[in-house]
Amino acid sequence: MPADAGRAPRIVVTLADLTDHPDPERAARRAGLYLDAVRRHGGDPVPVDAGTPPEALADVLAGMDGLLLTGGGDIDPARYGRPNEGSRDIDGARDALEAQAWEVAYERGVPVLGICRGLQAINVFAGGSLLQHVDGHEGPSWGTGEPATHPIDVVPGTRLGDLLAPGVEPVVVNAYHHQGVRADDLAPGLVASAWAKSSAGPLVEALEIPTARFVVGIQCHPERTDSTPSAFENVFDAFVRSAGEPARAP
Repeated sequence: MPADAGRAPRIVVTLADLTDHPDPERAARRAGLYLDAVRRHGGDPVPVDAGTPPEALADVLAGMDGLLLTGGGDIDPARYGRPNEGSRDIDGARDALEAQAWEVAYERGVPVLGICRGLQAINVFAGGSLLQHVDGHEGPSWGTGEPATHPIDVVPGTRLGDLLAPGVEPVVVNAYHHQGVRADDLAPGLVASAWAKSSAGPLVEALEIPTARFVVGIQCHPERTDSTPSAFENVFDAFVRSAGEPARAP
């Protein structure tokens, strides 16, 4: 169902549980960037984390118009049938939260946007796998130094390609991730919409479902506007607008 007339689309935003976080103030500011991005484009962000009570979580998932899967620690490699070969900061409770949110979003046909870990989560939940470590790819964590950046090649004719409309200049994005998705890791039914070079070979920098339904994953952090081309605001705008339209079949 579309969002009610006159009501902002409700976007469920999955976040890390900040209980016992070593720097909760910086982590809260970082999380707030996702919420701000949703608000900038007319959405009503509803944050949830692994500490959200089950009944409250079920209620917000049942009423969501869109789902934003955000950045964070690594997904447990057991979820894609692999031993730990470089994964770190694994949070099984968050994996379970996001797997539940993805399942509800998929069944209800609401739009999904994944950022960094969120891209990887979409790929894993859809049946793909991950490369668990890429040497020399990530820079300092947010708020601790200048971000690492690299160019990406956006695939023309994809949803992302249409939204970014890249010209002759390269699209340069930030890099806060040490894991990635190679061509062989991509889940069935997903297509790559951007690529980047790395020490491990070409990596998927964006992915999507090639149907009318909005399901897009982006490996960079476009909510961090100081290190992201402004054209990525088009992605947030399209996501929130999609959340205000009737749900589409999976």
